[in-house]
Amino acid sequence: MLIAALQMVSTPDVARNLDRARALIGEAAAAGASLVALPEYFCLMGRSDRDKLSVAEAPGSGPIQDTLAEAARTHGVWVIGGTLPLRTASPDRVLNSCNVYAPDGHHAARYDKMHLFRYDNGRERYDEGQVLDAGQQPVAFDAGPLRVGLSICYDLRFPELYRALTVPPCDLLAVPAAFTHTTGRAHWELLLRARAVENQCYVIAPAQGGLHENGRRTFGHSLIADPWGEVLAMREEGDGVVMATLSSERIQAVRSQLPALSHRRGAFPPTVTGVRTSSAGPAAT
Repeated sequence: MLIAALQMVSTPDVARNLDRARALIGEAAAAGASLVALPEYFCLMGRSDRDKLSVAEAPGSGPIQDTLAEAARTHGVWVIGGTLPLRTASPDRVLNSCNVYAPDGHHAARYDKMHLFRYDNGRERYDEGQVLDAGQQPVAFDAGPLRVGLSICYDLRFPELYRALTVPPCDLLAVPAAFTHTTGRAHWELLLRARAVENQCYVIAPAQGGLHENGRRTFGHSLIADPWGEVLAMREEGDGVVMATLSSERIQAVRSQLPALSHRRGAFPPTVTGVRTSSAGPAAT
């Protein structure tokens, strides 16, 4: 199966972003992709986090969700719709939601981001929890013969989420993102390849990539990695399509040669007790 990660440099204008997303989905489909994935907040990179509140949609209804469903139906492809803000019971809070649409346009899955990003290095400060509510559970879905696990951006730093998606194991993990340039340069590719290797599956990571009109710079480097951690395709910055072939045979070969998934010993207890000796004093537990 040919899959495509779509990289964008989204703006504060929802209509412009939707037009660009339609064009990229069409480009990927014309090149033969059966599954396409958009980046986090493909629909809006606002001038402030509170801009999400004014464009948030009710689950199942709204121009952003309608655009994704129509694109899936028009091109006959699976669409992993990056993320969009969905309303909650509070007018001051939204969910950061990844919605998936099947080739006939029906809504196939929804995952709400569980881990909310907070960062402060003295120069850059960001706290998603000021506007977002966290999701509550992992989500995977079947895209034909493929099992696909969903995650979003900062989730990438929490391997336990991906382990929860391995029963049964996924063939593909999706990580739509808008990584900051600072954190992306340090950890983006490293973490994506680690998730591919430890779960012995493909990873598709569509990202925001470039300097946005709001002044923010995202890292980009949208990529597709295989179950051995090899990067099959990547785009550093700017709008574009990143494509690679997902091979079930490759997954099975890796899992047969190194059956690490079958070697797992299950969940470990939350604490481990023992005896530690110290030259500075008596043994401690």
